[in-house]
Amino acid sequence: MKEYYEMRASAGLIIAEATAITPEGYGWYASPGIYTSEQVDGWKQVTQGVHDHGGRIFLQLWHMGRRAHSSFNDGQSIVSPSELQMTVPGVTTRDIHQNSVPYETPRALRTDEIPRVIEDYVQAAKNAKEAGFDGIEVHAANGYLLDCFLQSSVNTRTDAYGGSKEKRFRIVQELLERLGEVWPMDRIGIRFSPNGSLGSPDNFESFTYYASQLNRYGLAYLHLMDGTGYGNHGLDKRVRLMDVRKVFDGVVMGNVGYTRDVAEGVIRSGAADLVAFGRLYLSNPDLVRRFQENLPVEDGPGPETWFGRKPDAADTLEGYLTFRPYQEPQAAASPPAAPAPDATN
Repeated sequence: MKEYYEMRASAGLIIAEATAITPEGYGWYASPGIYTSEQVDGWKQVTQGVHDHGGRIFLQLWHMGRRAHSSFNDGQSIVSPSELQMTVPGVTTRDIHQNSVPYETPRALRTDEIPRVIEDYVQAAKNAKEAGFDGIEVHAANGYLLDCFLQSSVNTRTDAYGGSKEKRFRIVQELLERLGEVWPMDRIGIRFSPNGSLGSPDNFESFTYYASQLNRYGLAYLHLMDGTGYGNHGLDKRVRLMDVRKVFDGVVMGNVGYTRDVAEGVIRSGAADLVAFGRLYLSNPDLVRRFQENLPVEDGPGPETWFGRKPDAADTLEGYLTFRPYQEPQAAASPPAAPAPDATN
């Protein structure tokens, strides 16, 4: 991991891969965590390597919610806002042994458990600071725990954390306030995915409201997955960068499926201040140089090549380190000179 992140230190900001805050929210083989001292020590090597190469790095705090699997947590039930199983036709998850298995039906968090979940995030934020990160990003996207609270189609609660969009946002509000006691607000970002495969009929109204409520915090940025490269629910109109720009006064970051030209265009238009590259950074660790010097850019790898797909450690390392910085093609070797003619008679 240290070498992987060092190779990408030329990015303006690295947002590290989704990192589990607790065994309860864990469910992706070979993904990292930030809830043990050993994990903190491991991340210290990564952050030091990035800093030694002049980079900056935020840690993405991740609770998988109903997308987790009990096999990663000693068989204990996975949790979500409501007891609704994730059901996507043809899509399964993998258990700790990498077997393809159906998603499990989660247990609904009790109201009195939510403060404990928030404290799990807070402890992870403290651990991230100890590990040397420059900031944190709250992962509230992609159908994971916090996104499920935000989505009316999944959050069927009748307590203070469900029902209206104001109540559904409450857990995020309380979480940000607590995280602000650990990190300066301008070192905290948050990620939303209103246009992904998980959606609700009121997404446009809800997510523009959520974005407007973030104005009170002075966050580092709002990371909006505005693209549809991971699917689109089609239940409501798309939330675009400019929609968020109209209601959110802070830094806006776009993501999903961008090319250099499209990214430069949305920044010139004023719709976004930053654009994140994910898959292209997997296959182009020196993406900044390639953009600056108009060098060839390798296509982002497909999911079948992503690291952590196989239980063998060598395969995982290969997925991390297969893609290398650009090297100039070697000139073809000149053919050997023809032998001198024989001048003797």
